[in-house]
Amino acid sequence: MSASLILLMAACVYLAIGVPVAFALGLSTITALLVSGNFPLIVLLKETFTGIDSFPLMAVPFFILAAELMSGGSLTEVLLKFAGQFVGHRRGGLGYTNVVSLTFFSGISGSALADAAGPGAMMIRMMDKAGYGRAYSAALTASTAIVGPIIPPSIIMIIYALADDRVSVGALFVAGLVPGVLIAVAMCAVNWKISRERNYKGDGEHPSRAEIIRTTWMALPAILLPVLILGGMRAGWFTPTEASVVAVFYALLCGKYVYRTLEWKAVPNILSRSALLTASVLMIIGMSASFAWVLTIEGVPQIVANWIVDLHLNAWTFLIVVNVFLLLFGIFIEPLPGVMVLVPILAPVAAKVGVDPIHFAMVVIYNLTLGMITPPVGGLLFVTSNVSRVPLSDLTRELKPFLWAHGVVLVLLTFAPWLSTWLPHAMGYK
Repeated sequence: MSASLILLMAACVYLAIGVPVAFALGLSTITALLVSGNFPLIVLLKETFTGIDSFPLMAVPFFILAAELMSGGSLTEVLLKFAGQFVGHRRGGLGYTNVVSLTFFSGISGSALADAAGPGAMMIRMMDKAGYGRAYSAALTASTAIVGPIIPPSIIMIIYALADDRVSVGALFVAGLVPGVLIAVAMCAVNWKISRERNYKGDGEHPSRAEIIRTTWMALPAILLPVLILGGMRAGWFTPTEASVVAVFYALLCGKYVYRTLEWKAVPNILSRSALLTASVLMIIGMSASFAWVLTIEGVPQIVANWIVDLHLNAWTFLIVVNVFLLLFGIFIEPLPGVMVLVPILAPVAAKVGVDPIHFAMVVIYNLTLGMITPPVGGLLFVTSNVSRVPLSDLTRELKPFLWAHGVVLVLLTFAPWLSTWLPHAMGYK
């Protein structure tokens, strides 16, 4: 029995019995190495450290730290007020506020889980007090948090660029802007429909012009962070890794000296949380690298690529097949290991059949991210259920219209490549 077959079977078994993804990937690699006897166990350590020994990967801990510093500086409250002043007074206003504030926050956190656990948890409590169904509020939050990995800066996009040298981090960051806004619009459309059906009213208070100007002025430093990152990278002032360090210092200055809510005594806890989150991300990346090495050394990517090429699929048929496969795959595994394992296999085939690499990257990232809100494994569902104290069954029941909306957006992104490629190409990314 080949090492790759043992690897895949072991991974399925470990995931099925509930082993965490990082450990499941590592244990399945060990199992394949031991049973096949073709390679020494030292391969696991070597490839794990090789997988995280990357300069661009240094951007991950710094972006995580920047998000934690911004959150510690009361950024969440500022963004909630900024979003609420435009839509809070309308029917379903708190639902719109939820979507808009999470969309803004995603431009800082780069993580769907951070969006749901931070501002998302606050919005669920506010919507519950205002008479919205708690299960509906939780479903809206989980569905909107998907924009976290889509709108830059995005940890998943950094990992994708490492797995496929046809695209750059900067190109993916820019490519995520239009799809991210499109997802937010789709979530607002669902909120509009359900708010009319259930008569979810707004707060009825339209802020004065002076209040709007004051709130916007307060939120401006936070909103400018993604602009600083993208603008600085495009102007050539710094690389994506250097941009992450700039983001940390910018977040520190905003929290301490602009908003004046970040205390020095809170910094050790912020560093600790950032370190733990970084460690968990790097463990997944490292174990995924060793897992992917076994597949690569066994020639699996080449076999799959040749098999797909022999089918003589055109670009659109190939994208349909990839969508179905990734939606099923994403149900059982998290986006980060999904990118590490699948992109080296699928991206070369996509290039051969004529799919733009940036377009294909957005399709893959969105598909795998959707797995976070797809039962039975979706990690984002468990986080949202926990912070909202809503049973998972009730949350899943309210999720259906949002999943349909995401399906519509996915179809648009698949068959309208310009939604992903126009802005990067206009800015000079090829």
